[in-house]
Amino acid sequence: MASILLVAHAPLATALLEVASHAYADCRRDVRAVDIPPSASLEAAAELVGQALKALPGPEVLVLADAFGATPCNAAMSVVDGVRARVVTGINVPMVWRALCYAHLPLAELLTRAADGGRQGIMQVATPRRQNQPNRLANDDPEQHSDQ
Repeated sequence: MASILLVAHAPLATALLEVASHAYADCRRDVRAVDIPPSASLEAAAELVGQALKALPGPEVLVLADAFGATPCNAAMSVVDGVRARVVTGINVPMVWRALCYAHLPLAELLTRAADGGRQGIMQVATPRRQNQPNRLANDDPEQHSDQ
């Protein structure tokens, strides 16, 4: 079973760990969070991520980072080996939950499932009202017009 490391700008990683714990109460033994402070250098951030990686149980680690090219992601990429640990960026709640659901899979497949969960969790769910258009009445009475 793979462990999961959440790496993000403070306090996002800890907040996502709390969300994970809400849905999966027993996940804390296999999931850790590393919040990168705003003042941290890349070297300091890499040290925090490296320490967290060493502390995780299990033979493999999926690292979920917030934004590609930002310090947390760069720090994670600088310390993972690409074999025992792999990085996915663009972390969101559906990605975390999907990773927890499939943590028993081999790392390569877990990585794919987590990334798919993150993408599938993004959707437009409401459309705005058309601008400069009157609201339509629910009543079909021809005597009541919204433009009168």
